[in-house]
Amino acid sequence: MRVLRAELGIGLAEVKSVLSEVVAGTHSGTMPEMEFLARKLRASGIDAVAARPERP
Repeated sequence: MRVLRAELGIGLAEVKSVLSEVVAGTHSGTMPEMEFLARKLRASGIDAVAARPERP
């Protein structure tokens, strides 16, 4: 949660919502944005991968 708060500049209430989206795989952004966030999470010891959503 610290990484999300620091990188996204959001408060505790907002980060809980974003965290649930990240865990569910529904948080979206551009690929460079998601890779940047994934790198920050990995640097904090959190296993994270930026991936494109599968198309039906």
